[in-house]
Amino acid sequence: MKIIVDAMGGDNAPQAIVEGALNAARELNVEVTLVGRTEAVLKAMEAAGVKDLPANVEIQNATEVVEIADDPAMAFKRKKDSSLTVGLTMLKEGKGDAFVSAGSTGALLSAATLVTKRIRGIRRAAMAPRVPCLGGSFVLCDCGANAECTPEYLLQFAYLGSFYAQRVMGIERPRVALLNIGAEEEKGDTLRHETYQVLKAAGDAGRIHFTGNIEANDAMMGGADVVVADGYSGNILLKAAEGCAKFLTRELKQVFLSSAKSKVAALLVKNDLDAFKKTMDPSEVGGTPFLGISKPVIKAHGSSDARAIYNAVRQARDFAASGFIAAIEENIENMKVTAPAENP
Repeated sequence: MKIIVDAMGGDNAPQAIVEGALNAARELNVEVTLVGRTEAVLKAMEAAGVKDLPANVEIQNATEVVEIADDPAMAFKRKKDSSLTVGLTMLKEGKGDAFVSAGSTGALLSAATLVTKRIRGIRRAAMAPRVPCLGGSFVLCDCGANAECTPEYLLQFAYLGSFYAQRVMGIERPRVALLNIGAEEEKGDTLRHETYQVLKAAGDAGRIHFTGNIEANDAMMGGADVVVADGYSGNILLKAAEGCAKFLTRELKQVFLSSAKSKVAALLVKNDLDAFKKTMDPSEVGGTPFLGISKPVIKAHGSSDARAIYNAVRQARDFAASGFIAAIEENIENMKVTAPAENP
């Protein structure tokens, strides 16, 4: 298994990227190709205490870097020798099994769509992060790639999320729910009404396990394994969850530091607090997969440290080995919405 890593993408590149990738190559039984400016990559390796290139690590030189200020839609075209463009081209040509980048989300999505291409029949690629919830996590599909959607897009997101939860996360029969302002069937706008019917039809046919509408609070309480949303509402859910996690973490810290007695209590529950913090830490997941792209692409957080990159490589390895893309290709005919026949 070979994972291609954009060594120049992200706030902490190349140092954190290189360190995380080297750790992954050492511990995860994968080969790694670091794409970026060779001199900068070698310096980062030396700073990490690695003087000789490991046998399962190689460097692919790329002289340009896609910056956060670059136009996301055009950056990969204008900078043809960027680590992003070179890495995705290698993926397209079969020189690796998956691609990981902590660079610009917009540029990565545009490049993955136009260079690596979508799976034939998939209308839009979706970003599908794992969101922590009571009892584990759920797949949110989509979380921002597609602000405006059709019922067919959302039907495909349901399949993409369901197959990902099943094949990558190991959930045998993922519960799929539609994000809405109420649980009742009649709730929501026209898009939600029409999407509900196509998801219900897919559920009745036994193709997905559709459980109906779900409100954001019930999603956070573990009410579904896959939450289907247009990118606009999905992004609001994701950002609200992230904000609540930060708020709770800071408030708990203030509570436990407020007095000598509470500081003693903090010591007694330190392990439990560390475990709670770990469940809310995106670095432990690794990144967000772009579902619907014809090859596995993982978007790591822009501020990823070495631990996050390590986990992103692990996630990319599991994604590539899951058979997810083949499963989507085999079921693409079930993901189309056909117009109802007109009455004669």
